[in-house]
Amino acid sequence: MKKIALIVAGGSGTRMNSDIPKQFIEIAGLPLLMHTILKFHKFDFAIEIVLVLPESQIGFWKQLCIKHNFEIQHQIVFGGATRFQSVKNGLNSISDDGLVFIHDAVRPFVTETTLMNCLICAEQTGNALPVISTNDSVRIDEGTRNYSANRSQIALVQTPQTFRITLIKNAYDAAETTDFTDDASVLENFGVNINLVDGNRENIKITTPFDLIIAEAILKQS
Repeated sequence: MKKIALIVAGGSGTRMNSDIPKQFIEIAGLPLLMHTILKFHKFDFAIEIVLVLPESQIGFWKQLCIKHNFEIQHQIVFGGATRFQSVKNGLNSISDDGLVFIHDAVRPFVTETTLMNCLICAEQTGNALPVISTNDSVRIDEGTRNYSANRSQIALVQTPQTFRITLIKNAYDAAETTDFTDDASVLENFGVNINLVDGNRENIKITTPFDLIIAEAILKQS
């Protein structure tokens, strides 16, 4: 079955206090985005990579590829004004059926085990959502009141959220709403049950300077 990694990069670097978009910040000598692409390439050399970038960032990305001699083949698609629109643009660039891994560009520590969990489940059921449990106590805050929740019923969502291509493309024909917090919520709106699989705790989304400290620590141990 054909496999595509749809990597969505739209960050500006504001929360990172950086002059460059967060996906281009270097750790261990490479931009975060390159680390992320390498994870999918190493998982399956035949996987097709579609990179969604804001049009204004494409020139800089190409310069980085030259600087780092980064030669992994990938297709570049213009991003939209929102993540929903960016993912939809990426999906519209795919003409064949198969499986698509929709992944945040700034999650460079997804493991092969997580990718395989997603692959197997999506092949069997049509979708897979990697999650981890929380070790913290959890409360629900409704503004006027808050109350304790059972943390065993709380799942922290990661990417790559993985889908049968035709299924998720059909789901993305819906009009965008604020209820769509991720790709799984788009598919759920389409009336499809979401299947959870084990993610990995290192698979953090790097959005703040503190996250960079964690990322560097993970790399030192790898």
